[in-house]
Amino acid sequence: MNSRERVQAAIRHQEPDRVPLDLGGSSVTGIWVGTYARLRQALGLPHRPPRLIDPYLMLGEVEDEVRELLGIDTAPLRLPRTRFGFRNENWKPWRLFDGTEVLVPGGFNPSVDVNGDLLLYPHGDTSLAPSARMPKGGYYFDAIVRQEPIDEDHLDPDEWVQGMFSVYGEQDLRYFEEESERLYRNTEYSIMLNFGGGAFGDISHVPAVGLPNPKGIRDALEWYVAHVTHPEYIKGIFARQCDVAMQNLEMLRQAVGDRIDVIYVSGTDFGAQDNCFISPDMYREIYKPFHRRINDWIHAHTPWKIFYHTCGAVFDLIPDLIDAGVDILNPIQTSARGMDPVALKRTFGDRLVFWGGGVDTQHVLPFGTPEEVYAQAQERIRIFSPGGGFVFNPVHNVQQNVPAENLLAMFRAVRESQD
Repeated sequence: MNSRERVQAAIRHQEPDRVPLDLGGSSVTGIWVGTYARLRQALGLPHRPPRLIDPYLMLGEVEDEVRELLGIDTAPLRLPRTRFGFRNENWKPWRLFDGTEVLVPGGFNPSVDVNGDLLLYPHGDTSLAPSARMPKGGYYFDAIVRQEPIDEDHLDPDEWVQGMFSVYGEQDLRYFEEESERLYRNTEYSIMLNFGGGAFGDISHVPAVGLPNPKGIRDALEWYVAHVTHPEYIKGIFARQCDVAMQNLEMLRQAVGDRIDVIYVSGTDFGAQDNCFISPDMYREIYKPFHRRINDWIHAHTPWKIFYHTCGAVFDLIPDLIDAGVDILNPIQTSARGMDPVALKRTFGDRLVFWGGGVDTQHVLPFGTPEEVYAQAQERIRIFSPGGGFVFNPVHNVQQNVPAENLLAMFRAVRESQD
């Protein structure tokens, strides 16, 4: 099988010739840019600074030469635009705090405050108030809460959505059409469209790092509380976001047709380490109607498989996610309560594709030995791969403190699983 056929078989619950492998197919299956630079070096590739394509999650661009060496089966289809509002273009050199050389977009213009922290700005415009901060010596930008005083009697869903979610313009649609055509005709990768328009309540969107003056509830804690205190406001936001998403999906279908295999619809986290953030009843009232509307349309009009990302202990929500039309679940956080791999495969394996769960990224991948990483990856493949329905990826993005030898052990486990 080639890569596209391999992923297509797995997501249709058929056993491919080997377990498919994803790295960099989406913003939740990627790799920290400095770790990626070390991986390139460990693979013996010529020194070349990697591109920082997602300054919020600090993700590096996975190149074709790395895909070929590691046997990666996926390729992303995403707009060349960051959540800060500037585009991935006009690349220029920059150094991480640890000295790693990378390339950053021209709009990436951080300033340094009196503490040595880095401040990043909406649209790269330093005349605006900063929207994110990376502590001196740190690895990631944290969103800065810029919530204005709230008039709780006049919360406006339209005001919250404005600027956050918009209908695709001609330039965006032309990009989707041309890039999907290029990937489909010139490569054998399975194409994963990074849509995200159905990510209702995604907490990473709430502070709105790309907006100069975000309106409404923008503090993470107040956002969660508002599900109880202002549910109609939350549902009003979701309704307007959903209307935009439906328009965009129709245009995407015309732009990319059947060339993509997977659409990443939502990255909203519903779980913590020990339990869900919300009850199944609240999910059914506030989220599920919008998930179902989007997913039903995709299933009715396209062959695309629907990918949802939600971290944490979400075992109790999975039946509702399946009922809402979710085909693929990520990242399969097996270290969270109740997320036992054997129980997940036994209970949901015939109805759900597991995309992730290959290696624990909180403990084993960063802190284990290469032998421990290899053993866990092989064990997860044995559990999840029978009957198809499994695409290998570690639990969420590969983080900054992962030794290159551990990554090589993980990839070796995937390669040798077919023997």
